[in-house]
Amino acid sequence: MKKLIVMVAALAVLVAPAVTAQKINAPAVQAKLAKSDADIANEKKAVKAATWLTRAKLYGDAIMMPTKNIYRTLDVAMLDAQMGVLPTEKKSENVYGYEWVNVHLKNNKVVGWEILKEIHPGAYDVVKEALAKAHAIDATTAAKINEQVASLVNYYSELGSGSVDIEKYKEAVDAYIKAAHLQEIIGKADPKLYFYAGQLAAFLGAQDIQYFINGEKYLLKAQELGYKDESGNLYYFLFHCYYGQRVNDRENVVKAKNTLLEGINKYPRNERILDGLMQLYTSEDGIGDPAELVELIDKALAENPKNADLWFGRGRVFFKLKNYDECIASFEKINELKPDDYDTNFYLGYFNIAKGDEANQAFNARLESINSQEEYQKGLKEVSAVYMRAVPYLEKAHELNPENKDCVEYLKQLCFRLRDEEGMMDKYNKYNAIYKQQQGLQ
Repeated sequence: MKKLIVMVAALAVLVAPAVTAQKINAPAVQAKLAKSDADIANEKKAVKAATWLTRAKLYGDAIMMPTKNIYRTLDVAMLDAQMGVLPTEKKSENVYGYEWVNVHLKNNKVVGWEILKEIHPGAYDVVKEALAKAHAIDATTAAKINEQVASLVNYYSELGSGSVDIEKYKEAVDAYIKAAHLQEIIGKADPKLYFYAGQLAAFLGAQDIQYFINGEKYLLKAQELGYKDESGNLYYFLFHCYYGQRVNDRENVVKAKNTLLEGINKYPRNERILDGLMQLYTSEDGIGDPAELVELIDKALAENPKNADLWFGRGRVFFKLKNYDECIASFEKINELKPDDYDTNFYLGYFNIAKGDEANQAFNARLESINSQEEYQKGLKEVSAVYMRAVPYLEKAHELNPENKDCVEYLKQLCFRLRDEEGMMDKYNKYNAIYKQQQGLQ
């Protein structure tokens, strides 16, 4: 008889319907929220801190309810157990589409989620107001307030981190700032929250200038609260926020420069800050002499001579100064470190062409003073020799990336210019044929 009962129980499990995915009794929750609304409208209840604490808890639970069983790194099997099994058509390898939330997966684990709808839009503001009211009525409620704040801060911090992982950066900024503002109800915010929001805003500013404005505010707030990181990247992101606002006010360019200079003095090894300085000095007339950057870069290179990025930056500065010898020397250092790098070989070809153009202009400028055919031919040979140095670099770049059309076009033009040199006409024919093929001309 006992075995029969066990078998029947097992059969019942097999035929039981699947659990409805993400079953949330929203009307029941909303009824509780409505009761809270009635309580604060009641003069006797509205003067009690407990009324407001309860209100904050109810609305806070309403915020977190759609994702309360979800966390990052949750396994797919556990997700099914926690949320209920989804129909196949609402699943993909990377996203599970529930009624209230889209859960994003990677390698069968949760990495983040998007909130699709809320039980009570505006619940966040209600919570903030309720907690502030409770504290104003009775300061001894601080411990209970901090308990509720901690729960919500954890919720928004997780939402922010998950949103970053699924590249929902606007949602991440919003989540981090909400967490910070909650902490400020009766205390100080964690400066990291403002820093996280600020660096993301610096990235988003290219889409909407308001993010540059907000990013500046968030990063300055992080500084004010004592935020420090080992590398000093805050200065790099703050630079971008200032520089991104230059259309509104050119004074922001000066602020951008001063931010970088302050940053590089405190964090001389920060290559991002150096890169920002190079970008600023080489793109903004009147902001300063790019030569000032060489000393900064050379100091960094003295400590880290194998840093290809620093050599790249040094070369960029000297190219802006039209000092092609130092520019090329810098990129030759990169080539020693990374001989099979396409960009390095391409730019070495490009910079040698620029040096050849300069030599050609100087030669043309003294044509009237040339008194013999021998001297003329010697001058032409000297110019051609400069251009010739570009050929092997561009050919190496072409080998590394045969599909790049710019490289082939440079080779075609360069080899035609050098067609009287040994072997150059054959090279011209080769690259001209490739160029036509790439352009669909044959």
